[in-house]
Parts: sequence; structure tokens; C-alpha cells
Amino acid sequence: MRRSDREAAYTAFVLARQDHLRRVAYALCGDWHDADDLLQTALTKLYVAWSRVAKDGNPEAYVRRILVHTNIDAFRHRQRRVQTVSLGSGAEVPGRERLGSEEHDALVRAVQSLPEMQRKVVVLRHWLGLDVRETARELGIGEGSVKSHSSRGLASLQKALGEPLRR
Repeated sequence: MRRSDREAAYTAFVLARQDHLRRVAYALCGDWHDADDLLQTALTKLYVAWSRVAKDGNPEAYVRRILVHTNIDAFRHRQRRVQTVSLGSGAEVPGRERLGSEEHDALVRAVQSLPEMQRKVVVLRHWLGLDVRETARELGIGEGSVKSHSSRGLASLQKALGEPLRR
């Protein structure tokens, strides 16, 4: 594949998936500015590996993995918990159309209040719909850990929201 063709394919992928990946980055780190930095880093790493990743046929999974690992690295370097903020009123947030505005905001606040690993597992499993194995692989933890973080996270959300969650 010629360089111009590779760059065109990369550009098309980024344009098609950028907004979704930005929301994933936000869900992982809880701050729009950090999410933008995280996404920029991930897209740079994707560009470097594009010819190999494009052949594998799943660049989105590769970028998600970069987002998760880069966020974990940033968290370790800071040696403090990432502060979370609300999503605001943004209509760009998925799920808003299925919930009322107040319900949606309460759910987002509850997710952002979860401990780091529970939040990541809940986002990957229940927002992005990854299965246990995929989530474990992306976070670099065991499948049992995914299940326990998911269970604890959902229980915390249920307690915070005061009602059973629809799964």
C-alpha cells in the first residue's frame, strides 16, 4: 500500500470515529481536556502503527487499548486519583435520548464517582458493550477481576441511584 493510500485510510478512520473515541477517552479519565490529550496521544500511536493495524482489520480495538493503557500510565505518573467532572448538558453524550435529563445526569455523576478500575470496567463492559474477555484484555487484568469490579461498580451505581439498574 502506498503512503498516500495509507494516509487516506488513516484519515478516513479518524474522521469517522473521532467523536466516539473522544467520548470513550472522557469516560475513562473524566475530564474533557485530559480526554483530548489522551485521544491525541492514542491517534499519534495509531498513525505510527497504522500499516500493521490496518492489516489486522480492527483499528478501533487497537485505539481503545491505547486509550486504556495510556490513561493507566498517566494515572500512575500522577500518583493521585483523577478528578472527575460532570458531562454537563452536552447532547453529544450517548444514552441521553433514552433517559430523562435528570436521570442521565445522576447516572453520569454516579459513574464518575466510582473508583478508577470500577469506572473503567463499567464503561468498557456496559457502555461500550465489550465482553468479559475483551475487557480483561484491554485493562490487562484477569477475567475474575473484571467480573468483581463490574459487580461492585453496578452495586455502587444501584445504591447511588436508589433503584435497580437495567442491564
